[in-house]
Amino acid sequence: METNDLYPVQNLSEDDCWDLLISSSFGRLAMSISGEPDIYPVNFVSADRRLVFRTAEGTKLLELTVNNRVAFEIDGIGRSEAWSVVARGEARVLDKQAEIEAADQLPLRPLIPTLKYIYVEITPTRITGRRFQLGPEPDRY
Repeated sequence: METNDLYPVQNLSEDDCWDLLISSSFGRLAMSISGEPDIYPVNFVSADRRLVFRTAEGTKLLELTVNNRVAFEIDGIGRSEAWSVVARGEARVLDKQAEIEAADQLPLRPLIPTLKYIYVEITPTRITGRRFQLGPEPDRY
């Protein structure tokens, strides 16, 4: 479906979603522990149909060990359109030396001056996305 005045929302294909994930570097990690949702901003890279980010010891890492089912969202907005991609899947800490060495080669650096030695990989099981045509609200009456 094309975006136009009658249909200002377009569902994106999985390949379109991956293209946006590959071109992005900042998103939000959503988790739920004991019915309590949390959202964390993280910088990431997309490689081999997976998402990788770095973290340190703390709440985010603890929550991932309790419930590894996560959602990850990125979005963008321009003058005439906006888009959003949500990837749902499982997260796991990379713990094999070969995995860590491979992750060290990815173009992934902290945005703030902190040490983050732990790599986390999200393997999406479902990816959805939408593109929105921006404009004024249609006449309501």
